[in-house]
Amino acid sequence: MMIPVRCFTCGNVIGEHWEEFKARAREGEEDPAEVLDELGVDRHCCRRMMVSHTDLVDVVSPYQ
Repeated sequence: MMIPVRCFTCGNVIGEHWEEFKARAREGEEDPAEVLDELGVDRHCCRRMMVSHTDLVDVVSPYQ
């Protein structure tokens, strides 16, 4: 789950693409820029948020 769900700068909803982006780009399988192109994330501000985002949910609550 990506928090925040929207881009801080433009307000576009980007949280819906987070799981697929994380699965494909963060694991090193594909180039993050190509993944974002395929997902349709075109704006620079949204791309920056996707690339620089860190999931803190796993760090903050390690016990499930």
